[in-house]
Amino acid sequence: MVDDVGKCRPVGKRTSERNIAHHYDIGNDFYALWLDPTMSYSCAYFKTESDSLYDAQMNKIHHILKKLNLKEGQTLLDIGCGWGYLAMEAAKKYKVKVLGITLSKEQLKKGEERIKDEDLQDLVTLKLMDYRDLEKSGLKFDRVVSVGMAEHVGKANLPLYFKNVNAVLQETGLFLLHNITDILETEVDGFISKYIFPGGYIPSLRQEMYIAADLGFHTIDIESLRLHYMKTLMHWAERFEGNMDKIKTMFDTKFIRMWRLYLNACAAAFHYAKVDVHQILLVKGANNQLPLTRQYMYDMPSNRFTPKP
Repeated sequence: MVDDVGKCRPVGKRTSERNIAHHYDIGNDFYALWLDPTMSYSCAYFKTESDSLYDAQMNKIHHILKKLNLKEGQTLLDIGCGWGYLAMEAAKKYKVKVLGITLSKEQLKKGEERIKDEDLQDLVTLKLMDYRDLEKSGLKFDRVVSVGMAEHVGKANLPLYFKNVNAVLQETGLFLLHNITDILETEVDGFISKYIFPGGYIPSLRQEMYIAADLGFHTIDIESLRLHYMKTLMHWAERFEGNMDKIKTMFDTKFIRMWRLYLNACAAAFHYAKVDVHQILLVKGANNQLPLTRQYMYDMPSNRFTPKP
């Protein structure tokens, strides 16, 4: 139930580090084979049926940045920043200063290389940092974004996660949360929790809204991207199979069978509405300076940035 979020055993920092390493530190070369050139490992946003995976991931990144209503000179925190591409795009497009935090050493290494390649060191910083250390950091941000990270927090730690976001977000600041959600509060699939995402938990939308409301957040916008994630996973599965010769040199048959099942089973789950994915836009306190309509969220920028090969 919604009100038992904090009654189960919390996940400790060391356990979180091990869980993240289990999935994300198995090799940047592996992920580069089947993710798009941005190395975005979360639900893409398909504006048309003909969008490539790269097009859809760029759509997603800029859709998020537009929702955040960024202004030059502002500060942005990216919790669970992955390989850093959203942070880089925010800096290039809006001239904001970005801190991205991750627990993955492999993601940090690759992300810092890409920031240096793009000469963005003055605007973008990535660091190994647990979200639980944010409240005591003394840092403050105008905007906070978290994409595909809340699923790793664990049920008991959800209130602590929101509490740390609240602690570093400026008054009237915006927080965009993008994550997989379930309709009801259920246990994690046994296969996924044992072999793919140890320590993972998929919150329900109402759990997140319940916690956010307790902290005084106002909900500005909620958008479902369920079918977009189905298409994203189908692209990943196809690219995974298309690079099988190379993957076989990296991992054994057991690993390949598990990941093939993971990608295809998740695509089916989103197709049949067993799970969803939501982008939730929250504001800390009352912000009367935001646009009156949602139109600003859908005015996509005309320029795009092509990643270096």
